[in-house]
Amino acid sequence: MPRPHGFSYEQRGDQSVVITHQGRSAATLRGGRAAAFLAEVETGDAQLVMARWTGSYKFGNERTARNHPRNQGRA
Repeated sequence: MPRPHGFSYEQRGDQSVVITHQGRSAATLRGGRAAAFLAEVETGDAQLVMARWTGSYKFGNERTARNHPRNQGRA
């Protein structure tokens, strides 16, 4: 599985945190969740932490799901 990339975050004046992925907003965290995120991102791999917090990381089964019979006929 490739490493996550393209994430960034911005801490705003109202103590909220906006996480973006390739320039698009992926999540906005406020209050205790924002504080917990900032503590975790300072101590871990920032890209992986942001991918986990936004749920935007791939599991490697996308091709399998695309070929599943229930998904046939969809564009």
